[in-house]
Amino acid sequence: MQKNRLQRMPESVHKPIQTILNTIKKEIQDIDKQLDKLVNSVSEWRQRRDLLLSAKGVGNVLAYTLMSELPEPGKLNRKEIAALVGITPMNRDSGSFRGKGYIRRGRHRVRTVLFVSIKSAIQHHPKLKPMYKRLVDAGKPKKVALTACMRKQITILNTMVKNNTYWDESMA
Repeated sequence: MQKNRLQRMPESVHKPIQTILNTIKKEIQDIDKQLDKLVNSVSEWRQRRDLLLSAKGVGNVLAYTLMSELPEPGKLNRKEIAALVGITPMNRDSGSFRGKGYIRRGRHRVRTVLFVSIKSAIQHHPKLKPMYKRLVDAGKPKKVALTACMRKQITILNTMVKNNTYWDESMA
């Protein structure tokens, strides 16, 4: 909101807005340092974070979100983990009515962070980039293609955690 205000407001009020932005940035940096310190203090958490960060398209935000909001990776199969996150298409059917499928339920915080990270991953990830392009070229709506890529990404991460293996570019 403050960034938007900075663009809209006259220059006479830019200084206080910039002060607020700088304070927020400092708070975020302090929180990031505390998170890193806590994760580094427990070897299991550190190993899980490093394993997740080794994958293409995964940054600290996604890794920490998965660690805190989704402790089940490695314990579930691909269908179960996708349903738990809420990226499994659900049909909206009733009686003879056949509605359009959409995603719902699940852990919305994980889904939101995964959606943002997948926007970057489809530009660089060796498996997701061609998959996204193939789906869009086949006529799928972009959000449907993004959701399919999200499902693929969470399946890859789940398998990595299950097998305790780091990302290997040659396996891609």
